[in-house]
Amino acid sequence: MLGVGFTSLILTFAFKLPTAANLLIIIAGTIIAFSMLIEMIKVLKSGNFGVDLLAIISVTATIIAQDYWAALIILIMLTGGDSLEDFASKKASADLSMLLDNSPKIAHIVKGETITDVSAEEVKIGEILLIKPGEAVPVDGIITKGESSFDESTMTGESKLINRKINDELISGSVNTDRPVYLRTGKLAKDSQYQTLVNLVQTANLKPARFVRLADQYALPFTIISVLIGVLAAVIAKDPHRFVQVVVVASPCPLILAAPVAIVSGMSRVTRHGIILKTGTALEKLAKAKSAYFDKTGTLTRGELNVKDLVTTSDLSKEELTKLFYNLEINSNHVMGKAIVSFALTQGFNNKIEFDQIKELTGQGIEAFYNSHHIRVGSLGFVTNKQSEIEKYDLQNTDHSQVFLSIDEIVKGYVLLADQVRPESAQTIKDLQAVGITNIAMLTGDTKDTAYKVAQPLGINTVYAECKPQDKIKLVKEAPSAKRPLIMVGDGVNDAPAIAAADVGIAMGATGASAASQTADVVIVKNNIHTLLNAVDISRYTMKIARESVMIGIVICIALELICATGVVPVIIGALLQEVVDTASILWALRARVSKEKLKTSHQQTLIPKQS
Repeated sequence: MLGVGFTSLILTFAFKLPTAANLLIIIAGTIIAFSMLIEMIKVLKSGNFGVDLLAIISVTATIIAQDYWAALIILIMLTGGDSLEDFASKKASADLSMLLDNSPKIAHIVKGETITDVSAEEVKIGEILLIKPGEAVPVDGIITKGESSFDESTMTGESKLINRKINDELISGSVNTDRPVYLRTGKLAKDSQYQTLVNLVQTANLKPARFVRLADQYALPFTIISVLIGVLAAVIAKDPHRFVQVVVVASPCPLILAAPVAIVSGMSRVTRHGIILKTGTALEKLAKAKSAYFDKTGTLTRGELNVKDLVTTSDLSKEELTKLFYNLEINSNHVMGKAIVSFALTQGFNNKIEFDQIKELTGQGIEAFYNSHHIRVGSLGFVTNKQSEIEKYDLQNTDHSQVFLSIDEIVKGYVLLADQVRPESAQTIKDLQAVGITNIAMLTGDTKDTAYKVAQPLGINTVYAECKPQDKIKLVKEAPSAKRPLIMVGDGVNDAPAIAAADVGIAMGATGASAASQTADVVIVKNNIHTLLNAVDISRYTMKIARESVMIGIVICIALELICATGVVPVIIGALLQEVVDTASILWALRARVSKEKLKTSHQQTLIPKQS
């Protein structure tokens, strides 16, 4: 529209062709008004009343009244709203796209005395890499030699350097700042944490969604009031032109602008706290959330399971059993599987077994065939249907999680694993309840005894144990409407379906599987669940500012309408006065980018020590 306006100015003043300029404005106005009419019809069909009707009335009235320059000003502001929204959305995505620039490209593979440079995508699991000072870690793995300080801020949001030594895990994307170290790879580049986040950034739709049209909630009363003022002014003054003078300042430009600016500002601010919000709709629902469901392992707990014991119950040696566990679990993204793989690697086991076929059953375990034998690894009920085996190895009263391995439904051994509750979990639950999210539950595949031992100290009274993925989906979907919107927080592949089914799906992206992150509406990059409170707080503050911005625009517009109803303001001046409303609404909306206080961040950090 700026091009149309510039061309109209040249035609009018340079070439003395005002009729051609007016015709150009009429054509542009008709096209835009018609496109808005189509969108308005779609909105009406969906059962809502949009602000487009008032915009159509303003443009049409000014063209009919032959106030072409006023029509042009309104059109510029209408199209400017869309441009501003696109610009703001790109600005928000720029905060995330910086990750792409830091993506690790080269890996130094060490074989004996030889060091070979290859692309990160060529690195295989179990290889030894040299990480030089100043370089980013290309894939996830465990330090086998050396000690150094690493900058993990890209992934965790923590600005301080973290010291890493032998047997410590290194996450891809972290930068070695001190001395060279050697790393045994535990994942391929495409499955490593950094690439998972990069993929998320590339696929995330950051453009604010439905709630950008926040003004639609106020559109019907605002339209009725504006039209009524215009009609009364025209009737009382017996001058139809008064209607035009009123509706020209009733153009909903500031309403269309205010909400997008506030929403995108809030999304950008959330990003700076280590949280990725994919859509404006997610921000809206998060602000209204009444319930929160949590997965246990990797969410309320650290998800850093350690193998406490490996027990063989057959003629298989521990070495043979470890080899089988390693080759099966290396195909899993589950936190238990990763712990077993890490354990095997620290024991020096990375021998490969070529299975005839292998398949992971989400939320249950892995099965494969080898020399016509059916091998399964997972829960006891998954690896065998034999009642005698189940009774023999039922360890429900243990304080440890168990992963069993069977061959032809005969248990050959099991692994005992222990996890730790995140130190910030209890405070997170307490703070969620304090802000009104009181319906809190834990959903887990663990036994009831194990689940309640974790939930009760955290203040979670509602526990759903022994849940399969389909059970979690059912629980999420069956939550009553009075307790919605509902948040589902998880980190693993088995959580992905429930995360996708929730009103607001949240993935712990720092350690979680890509499936959970890709299906989630929100991804917490910082490995601290209390960050969820920041997301809720920022979302609520953003929506408060968005509503205030819209109301400010409405109040100023109505005040201008009443002034213009007297006939003292020419139409073109009335159109220019819209800039006053625009400026006030936008400036107020921009407050969503910076909080009136530093949230509770500094306070939270005194309560909760930063986790490396």
